[in-house]
Amino acid sequence: MQLAERMSRLGTETAFDVLARAKQLEAEGKPVIHLEIGEPDFDTPQHIIDAACDALNSGWTHYGPSAGDPELRQAIADHIQQSRGFPVDPDEVVVVPGAKPIIYWAITALVDHGNEVIHPNPGYPIYESMINFCGGRPVPIALREEIEFRLDPEELADLITDKTRMIILNSPQNPTGGVLTQEDLEAIAEVAIENDLMVMSDEAYEIILYEGEHHSIAAVDGMKERTILLDCFSKSIAMTGWRLGYGIMNKELAAQIAKLQTNCTSCTTIFVQRAGIAALQGPMEPSLAMVEQFKQRRDVIVDGLNAIPGISCLRPHGAFYVFPNVTGTGIDCRELADMILEEASVAVLSGTAFGEYGEGYLRLSYANSVENINEAVDRIHKLLS
Repeated sequence: MQLAERMSRLGTETAFDVLARAKQLEAEGKPVIHLEIGEPDFDTPQHIIDAACDALNSGWTHYGPSAGDPELRQAIADHIQQSRGFPVDPDEVVVVPGAKPIIYWAITALVDHGNEVIHPNPGYPIYESMINFCGGRPVPIALREEIEFRLDPEELADLITDKTRMIILNSPQNPTGGVLTQEDLEAIAEVAIENDLMVMSDEAYEIILYEGEHHSIAAVDGMKERTILLDCFSKSIAMTGWRLGYGIMNKELAAQIAKLQTNCTSCTTIFVQRAGIAALQGPMEPSLAMVEQFKQRRDVIVDGLNAIPGISCLRPHGAFYVFPNVTGTGIDCRELADMILEEASVAVLSGTAFGEYGEGYLRLSYANSVENINEAVDRIHKLLS
């Protein structure tokens, strides 16, 4: 069998490779603590599960519109206006199975062969994978520890060429937990407008914020029409396995993304969409309680890591990851991640799983219990001692 050349340009997520190895070690009898997968360890709230069951029992088992159930699109439009502060028409909403289709289809629709896309590095690896797969050229912009892993607008401006078509943002950010400020977004918007660029703003961790308020670049003057706002139900409402996400974009692009969905998946599972309505219109207390738990865990893991010789760790402002600097250990971060898994039975990721500028770092997810986090930190401390 001869694969198409484009398959050689397709990347992956190292987290799933590490998970597979961790599961193998568990099968061999080793008690692995999982800090590698970015998934809330909380169950989906019961009222959402009940809504899905009610939808199934009421006949919501057929095809739906490619762009999404009209009632859910309206609920999303209302949610975005309330949470981001700008009006949205339901025709500007496309509902998709998870968040990744928006990444793929937006790049497919807007980026021709050889066009450049600026993306955060370290960053979610699917950005670079999809840019490469679609024939674009990924241009990484470094997120640096000295500015709390925020994007430097001046450096962004220096990376723009006549081939640049898109900028990708992610705030709160995976893997660093960094958060862009309103001032950052206004400066980035100025660059985008001046150079007539589209911006994809991945806001999947919008509610998982520990200080201040979330800001979206789509709310900045002049940016709504040139922004693709990406969000999902996975992280903020503990619905990872439901595969439910959406994009907000101008109507012309939304029609093209819906057409791509028609060709690829027909539509997003309709009874899952009915559960999405309940998620947006129902009580938010479960999500807020989850964020409070994450904040407590953040403080536990940051304090624990900073007590280990050779490791220093910033306190992230959002998401549920820490990105500690491990250069003081004198061990390559890839080798260190392997050592921690094989010798301490703690599954973590090397910073380079998120790009070249992740060199010298590890990523740990604190979507686990305080008890397990304390045990994991203790194992790492003993290993390095």
